[in-house]
This record gives sequence, C-alpha cells and structure tokens, in this order.
Amino acid sequence: MADEIAWERLYEEATRVRERAHVPYSRFPVGAAVLYADGSVVAGCNVENATYGLTVCAERNALAAGVAQGRKQPVAVAVVANPAAPVPPCGMCRQVMAEFAGPNLPVRSRSPSGDEARYTLGELLPHAFTKDFL
Repeated sequence: MADEIAWERLYEEATRVRERAHVPYSRFPVGAAVLYADGSVVAGCNVENATYGLTVCAERNALAAGVAQGRKQPVAVAVVANPAAPVPPCGMCRQVMAEFAGPNLPVRSRSPSGDEARYTLGELLPHAFTKDFL
C-alpha cells in the first residue's frame, strides 16, 4: 500500500502548511498531511501557546481537522520539519494516530533538504493503548 501512496503530494501539502505554523517560542515549524481512504488530504501545522502545555502538534491538528471534515480511515501520514534530520511524530501524536489507524499505517518524515525516514505506526508505537483495552 505504501508504494501506491502519492508521497510527494503529501510532502508538498505538509511543506505548504508548515509555513503557516504559529511557533513564536520554539521557532520549530512542523507541517503534516494525512491521506484518507477516500483520496482526500488534510494538512495541519503546529500551533504554540504561551502556556506551553496548550500547544498542539501538526499531526494532531491534521487529524482533528480530518475528523471535523468527516474523514475516516487515514492511510498515510507525512511530516515535514526544519532540522537537517527527519523528525518523527512525538508520543502524543503517535497515540492519536493509533486512535484512528492500525499498526501498519505508513508514516514518513522529511527534512527540507529531502532526507527521509520511513516508519509504520507499529514501529513508532509498538504497544499502543487502544479501545481494545476498554
């Protein structure tokens, strides 16, 4: 499935939305794009807050926007951040991804220079807390 995904499209959307990130404190803009089973792409950027705990990551913003738009079944996630090395999603984002997708969800991250890292959600979060525990 990961080979059939238009990763360049996802990276373009993530890069575009990263420019809109609200990051006055960390200066660490991140963009994310989520591809859904219906072919739609929803992007999100990180939004910081002076009360740091209220900051929301790009990946969670993209997934929340997808929910607001009635999207279901994410099939791929792409992340773009500024460091030279690709940055994986944080733990909170991994857990939120696990709410909507299984361990085979492909997740890729890319640096502005084009370096790329490839994961599955199961590799990033091998023991996710899911509805199966409830």
